[in-house]
Amino acid sequence: MTFVYQILIHTPPWVWILFAYLVWQGIKAMQPRTIPIWRALIVPVVFIAWGISRIGFGHQSNAWPLVAWIVAALVLLPVGVVTPRPFEVDHTSGLMIRPGSASALIRNLIVFSAQYAVGVISAIDASDRAMAIIAGRAISGATAGYFIGSTIALLLAYRRKSAES
Repeated sequence: MTFVYQILIHTPPWVWILFAYLVWQGIKAMQPRTIPIWRALIVPVVFIAWGISRIGFGHQSNAWPLVAWIVAALVLLPVGVVTPRPFEVDHTSGLMIRPGSASALIRNLIVFSAQYAVGVISAIDASDRAMAIIAGRAISGATAGYFIGSTIALLLAYRRKSAES
């Protein structure tokens, strides 16, 4: 129990704030809602920024972490494009009407947990640090790629649905 406690208290406060925000957004996404397009882009932008911030240019002794990031981003980008969440557009207000779904909460928790686990492993065990760095970069690249793809799909669908009026 002391080990878990030490991990929790050494986690930076911003991580808990991000976790709370992602859970809150996931719970809100379980209910149907009407939102402006810019609000639909907040979580993708957070995950894209988090994914890109983990690249670590100039901090690597070899290229494998960057290669892992790029490959994972390229693999998951098309997945994000072909798996957009459904929505309709209110043509009078331009707002998005989204049905409720637990998928956003599940996705947020999976991505957060994977990123958090890799961060903890790389901070604790120096012998596993190299593999954790590569795995972390792959997770970050996959996250950024998926959300870049889903953002592209969302914006294209919004533009198409808005023009249908």
